[in-house]
Amino acid sequence: MGIDERQDEDVMLAEMAEDGARPDDRIDDERLDEENTLKPEYVRAVRDALDAGENTTVYDLVEPLHPADIADLLELFDKDDRAQLTAAISDLMSSDVVAELNDYVREDMMEALPADAVAQIAEQLETDDAVQLIEDLDAPDQAAILAEMEPEDRAAIESALAYPEETAGRLMSRGFVAVPESMTVGDLIDYLRREGDLAVEFFEVFVVDASHHPVGTCALSWILTTPRQIALTDVMKRDQTLIPVTLDQEEVALMFQKYGLISAAVVDEDGRLVGQMTVDDVVHIVSEEAGEDTLLLSGAGDGDINEPIRDAYSSRVRWLVANLGTALVASSIIWFFGAAIEKLVALAVLMPIVASIGGNAGTQTMAVTVRAIAMNQLTRSNTGRILWRETRVALLNGVTIAVLIGIGTAAIFTPMLGIVIAAAMVVNIIVSGLAGVLVPVAFERLDQDPAVASSVFVTMITDSMGFFAFLGLAVASGLVG
Repeated sequence: MGIDERQDEDVMLAEMAEDGARPDDRIDDERLDEENTLKPEYVRAVRDALDAGENTTVYDLVEPLHPADIADLLELFDKDDRAQLTAAISDLMSSDVVAELNDYVREDMMEALPADAVAQIAEQLETDDAVQLIEDLDAPDQAAILAEMEPEDRAAIESALAYPEETAGRLMSRGFVAVPESMTVGDLIDYLRREGDLAVEFFEVFVVDASHHPVGTCALSWILTTPRQIALTDVMKRDQTLIPVTLDQEEVALMFQKYGLISAAVVDEDGRLVGQMTVDDVVHIVSEEAGEDTLLLSGAGDGDINEPIRDAYSSRVRWLVANLGTALVASSIIWFFGAAIEKLVALAVLMPIVASIGGNAGTQTMAVTVRAIAMNQLTRSNTGRILWRETRVALLNGVTIAVLIGIGTAAIFTPMLGIVIAAAMVVNIIVSGLAGVLVPVAFERLDQDPAVASSVFVTMITDSMGFFAFLGLAVASGLVG
């Protein structure tokens, strides 16, 4: 840096100091709002410069951003403008930026880049991030990219791709530190200082036997505070949580939560150490699984705003078609009682209330049940107890709502109609509670994701039973006799 440049920087820093701001604060003020998202006026400035062909201005605007913010900026542009923006800031398109991109955006960009460019990016990433980079590409594209990579990196990625999606083997990091159990603390410290090819980040050292089976772990804090002459076998923690390579990512997240893990060893079918999972990986898993379950409950597919229109259409329409079929069941019940409705118009006025309250009650119970299944709180051993609990909750809710709607209906229409709708409400809310538990449990027993559009079937049950109970009781009571 020249003298003039250094003086200019000193002046800028001094101005910031007078304003009580740090250099990063200036960036935040100009580009990010209080919610840490890119300001519309900043995005507009980048877009205007891009449209004007002022690539230097675009680069200067984007260069101060954090890689995650650059990824966010790219996702705000459509596909064509995104390619133009990428070309303008090619020097800033580091592996850190690529790793932060949305899956669909990243896939589009990887398909547009030549194989050697993708291979160069993949080699800069951790193995798990590199796998995410190319796993959704077509087989020919994957082969072309792997062919351009160094043999060691290619072997690691091919090994990860051999495991099923969303398993520990696909997601684990192959960068870890493992040492023999014969070492002392001093030997380990010397090894860590001497070895030049260690994992970029690690929180504990795995101790392995001659067959590379993990026999214990040593936290870095223990290593730094223990005398050099102490043997690792005397200070290491023998009780450890081992993660099988084929374990589903959701189960991995539950293990981290249950046992309060920062990192954990991943072992193959023979019990040998092959990788590690760290808490930052689990944070992504938890976020992904939570969003996935929410979307599956509504039958919205991936629900990603960057998802291609054709994919979004195909994932949503099939559940709407299924919903159409289930809605016909409820409609057929209404048609069956058509004559009764013609005689007493008040039935048509009150039917939506019965269906709406029952549907909401079912959705509440279903959401609780799906979460309990996902968190391993609801298992085969306690299904009966949970069912009885939700039945009692539904009974209390049903009586409360029945009293309110019954009094209101009696005051507006007739006392008998108030009694009928109150009874129908109790019946429907109890059925809703049962359906909210039994439908997700049935999916789980059939080895299907219990979040997959359970709401479609719960809605069918609550609507059909609500209409049948209300109209059936109205006929049985002689209101429309």
